[in-house]
Amino acid sequence: MHVLLTEDNALIASGIVAGLEAQGFSVAHAATAGQADSLLRTASFDLIILDLGLPDEDGLRFLQRLRRRGLELPVLILTARDAVTERVSGLQAGADDYLVKPFDLRELAARLHALLRRAAGRATQMIEHGTLSYDPAACAAFMAGEPVDLSRREQALLQALLQNPGRVLSAEQLKDAVYGLGDDVESNALNVHIHHLRRKLGNGIVETVRGIGYRLGPAGHASAPTEAPDP
Repeated sequence: MHVLLTEDNALIASGIVAGLEAQGFSVAHAATAGQADSLLRTASFDLIILDLGLPDEDGLRFLQRLRRRGLELPVLILTARDAVTERVSGLQAGADDYLVKPFDLRELAARLHALLRRAAGRATQMIEHGTLSYDPAACAAFMAGEPVDLSRREQALLQALLQNPGRVLSAEQLKDAVYGLGDDVESNALNVHIHHLRRKLGNGIVETVRGIGYRLGPAGHASAPTEAPDP
């Protein structure tokens, strides 16, 4: 577990490094936002501990800049700023956790382990199908890395198909997945959602099995969004 500690106070930093390394973490230390940025571009980390009072850039602005750049590593803010408004600002800026100084090293280590577990859980939830990927936790679909705007019903339909590769699902099974068990829906509602899904993700994403139902198409076909005929 490789941690990037961004802390300008040398005494605090040395204590954190020693304490975390004694508990099995590998820790790299940066005293400024600039140093942290350089390390992030040249090395791989599992998470970041971030002080807000950095000498060259406010920690919140640095965090916002990292998030805008697409950095998804878990970030724990470690700071003396203890007001509720400061905590809220930190979390809104993209932090995953917030710990106020002074702190106990055991609590810091426990929070880091929790962040790593959450990050691992998010990573394993991504469902891949060729160039298509879907993150159920974030309710987000991507085609070749680009986000695809899907409605809530379309997301539920896609997830049901992705979780049953190669299996033919009846219209009733898909309706239950999209609307809920036993819900009354219009007869053509499912067809409309399938049509939209094909238009956004490619005709081959949903295959019709005549007289039986629908199944997920081959992975190579989920790559060319076009206007599709109704199922």
